Amino acid sequence: MDSTSILINIRKIIRSVNLESKRIQKEFGLSIPQLLALNYLNQCDDYKCTHSELAKYLNLNSSTLTGIITRLVKKGWVAKIPNQKDRRVTYITLTAEGMKLLKNAPQLMHQRLSQKLEKLSQEKLEELERAFDLLVEFMEIEGVEASALLTIDELNPPSDLSS
Repeated sequence: MDSTSILINIRKIIRSVNLESKRIQKEFGLSIPQLLALNYLNQCDDYKCTHSELAKYLNLNSSTLTGIITRLVKKGWVAKIPNQKDRRVTYITLTAEGMKLLKNAPQLMHQRLSQKLEKLSQEKLEELERAFDLLVEFMEIEGVEASALLTIDELNPPSDLSS
């Protein structure tokens, strides 16, 4: 067996994520990480969470998330609200404009993939995980920080909406 088909499949995955990212940016004016942040806030109690909760969910470092939040605030899709009991804590909350945007936003590739993965047997999931672990090892990218969500923005950030 030739390894070419494996490499082609990896390129198909990367290309599909890149195309989705560009389409969402063009149609909605936001990056996938920004859309993921809005989706998370939409699922939170009272449509709000702390910076650290959002960073943990997206598996992003604080400075990267700060850029995402800043862009979302500028567009009016989220607001920053200080905690009345502890001024050191600020909540990020989804605005009415952010909710309106989400109503028109498409289901992301990672959401469709997650739904399909949930239908797999435990054995198939473990087999898939072992295969990807092996690829990561072969590519020597074990230490690369990555979100649990599919995004290509770190590789090819748009000039004014990166992160």
